[in-house]
Amino acid sequence: MLHWLFASLRGYRMGWLPSDLVAGLMLAAIAIPGQLATARLAGMPPETGLYAFAAGSLAFAAFGANRFMSVQADSTIAPIFAGALASMAVANNAPYAHLATLLALMVGAVLVIVGLFRAGWLATLLSIPVTTGFLAGISIHIIIGELPTVLGISEEQGHILLRLVHIVGRLGETNIYALAIGAGVLAATIVTAQISSRVPGALIGLVAAGLAVAQFHLEARGVSVLGALPAHLPTLALPAFPDTNELGHLVPLALVIAMVCIMQTAAVASTFPSDDKKPDDVSRDFAGVGAGSILAGLVGAFPVDSSPPSTAIVRDSGGRSQIASLAAVALMIALVALASGLTVYLPQAALAGVLVYIALRIFRLNEMIQIYRRGGFEILLVAASAGLVVVMPIETGVLLAIVLSFMHSLYNVARPYCVELARVPGTTVWWPPSRVEHGEFEPGVLVFAPAAPLNFTNAERIRANIDSAVAAKRPPVKLLVIEASGIIDIDYTGAKILQQAVADLKAQGITIAIARLSEERAQDQAGRSGLVEIIGADHVFLSVEEAVRKLGPGKCGAPDRSPP
Repeated sequence: MLHWLFASLRGYRMGWLPSDLVAGLMLAAIAIPGQLATARLAGMPPETGLYAFAAGSLAFAAFGANRFMSVQADSTIAPIFAGALASMAVANNAPYAHLATLLALMVGAVLVIVGLFRAGWLATLLSIPVTTGFLAGISIHIIIGELPTVLGISEEQGHILLRLVHIVGRLGETNIYALAIGAGVLAATIVTAQISSRVPGALIGLVAAGLAVAQFHLEARGVSVLGALPAHLPTLALPAFPDTNELGHLVPLALVIAMVCIMQTAAVASTFPSDDKKPDDVSRDFAGVGAGSILAGLVGAFPVDSSPPSTAIVRDSGGRSQIASLAAVALMIALVALASGLTVYLPQAALAGVLVYIALRIFRLNEMIQIYRRGGFEILLVAASAGLVVVMPIETGVLLAIVLSFMHSLYNVARPYCVELARVPGTTVWWPPSRVEHGEFEPGVLVFAPAAPLNFTNAERIRANIDSAVAAKRPPVKLLVIEASGIIDIDYTGAKILQQAVADLKAQGITIAIARLSEERAQDQAGRSGLVEIIGADHVFLSVEEAVRKLGPGKCGAPDRSPP
């Protein structure tokens, strides 16, 4: 068990300490405003954001693998669970904070299990267009949710579109002081970020806003303030076990939050690896983030996640290890102990300005433009995912966006790209004819390439494509060569369907061969399923050209250069 602890600190050198301390100072300066704001976004008391940061940092340092990753309260997942927990709290007459801590424990347990079972491949189940879309939807939720605070007007509960209508109808009631504070903090954060990511623009903006409230007594002018933070540290406590009704609602929500954490943690690990020469142990990183959520739940906070911008700050500030995050925790504890009363002047509009900035960052406009230019119809996945998150309850929308990603993947597998190949003139290479000028076709030979695993979802379609290609070929096909480099997997159903197709084609007097079945797993499955037996072991070749030369009709004739 001990070998699991503090693996990210192995091989630590004391010469790294000054750099880690500087990075820890920068991380604290950036994270403190964000954690206070994210706690507001999560519907929790502001101090719980600081507790979540401390819990995530300590647990990940102990159990995670990545040297730079910062784990904390995160604005991506906070709005997903906030609305769902609010509805559950009303429906079940349960304290909101109690549900939040239970959710943290459950999300943490899921992530730890995923890590222990080395299920890092789960991170690949969400496509970039779908991820970009639901992040855009979350961004819209954050901005509309924070506008009333920035404008200093009353808030309206309910559907996001109704809240937007409420905001528009109350624009005449805007508090100019709250608007100036919110817009000022937003502008300061944007401008300093353009200068350098190491400049703590959000912290500078919050300090300036607090000074303005104290100097000009803006609280008396309708500007709401955060209030003093508790000056004591949290204690460990296990929340009461949920009843069956609570559990039934929390489990699917925990799975959705865990899936988002998996996706984001894998992205952070790949973007900021501990060692550029080898990939991180991302499964262990999942377990580290999960341990952070469990500890956050035990101290009365809410689920945590890896943070891309904070991780970037650690690395860009010269951090070398998780000592940077631990130093940031120490600074945060010192702040709570020595200066918690200063937040009595911190305006809520300032925190809302920080959240609007975070929302603008996760609205990946540049990514959308690239998808539109290079991804073709996949821009529709972005729009659909964003629309689902905006129109539906946010947790339902994210779940449906995840389902949409699965459906898109299944569609691509179930409707694989299949093509007849032609010989590249003067070579032994067979290639799609649309990409070959004056491709050569052997009379009576059809070289057919299915570019997908052969399984129950697509075998019938592949068979139908083979039958159509055989029927359309002139002169009639005497030899069918299946170019199998794209067949990386074969399941039982796929093998049975292809075997029947081979038997039917043989009954028509067509010789069948298979070439370039290079994937070892596919070779084993083809042999075990009987597919090789029905084709014939002597009809399995390393290349298409070898199959055509040995089995093709009219091998001495000139190649047919006419189109297929």
